[in-house]
Amino acid sequence: MNNILMLSSGSNFVEARKQDPRYKEHFAYMDGYDLPSCDLSPYIAMVVPNLIDQEFLYKHREVIRAFLDSGKLLVFSGHLFRAWVPGGSDFVPKTIRSYHDYIVSVAKPHPIFEGVRPEDMTFNQGVAGFFARGHHPVPPGAEVLLTLPGGEPIVYIDRSSTNGTILLHAGNDLFGYSNPASTASRIGGQLIRWIREEHQRLQERGGPQA
Repeated sequence: MNNILMLSSGSNFVEARKQDPRYKEHFAYMDGYDLPSCDLSPYIAMVVPNLIDQEFLYKHREVIRAFLDSGKLLVFSGHLFRAWVPGGSDFVPKTIRSYHDYIVSVAKPHPIFEGVRPEDMTFNQGVAGFFARGHHPVPPGAEVLLTLPGGEPIVYIDRSSTNGTILLHAGNDLFGYSNPASTASRIGGQLIRWIREEHQRLQERGGPQA
């Protein structure tokens, strides 16, 4: 059921998702510049990659707002620098003194990260910093899932800013972890499962959840 829309920025990261067999039955793809003219009604969620044209999305932010207010989901991984995500704030880089500043901690257990070891998010082939190098200040009422050592929120869920649900991650594509030797490879499949369950809850409740 290809009813999760991923906007394409033309980057190799999105092209890699198109070739990944884990996502073939879930994702539909669309050039990000076609967003204003696209019928979004078939889709339950919109996934936006880091290298998208944020100036363009800001110009057409009402399209994204309307999509969310219809009881849908938005998933963004990256660094915001334009206010196109309702409730979102600009990315704040973290001052890094050592690799310890990149360590990921679980602020609240959540099905998206169930069974994922924090060290597998912190390190990628022995190198720290790929998962997050800063944060976005959270809007009122947001649910913080993961943090950096100073308590900076690097993944949050916002069910208050719109009639839908926003998942914001201050780092690289959450669907991009594919190394079977790492527990981080669980994230993509568990995120898809959560998207479908969250959309079902939104439809049943007719709006935002408590």
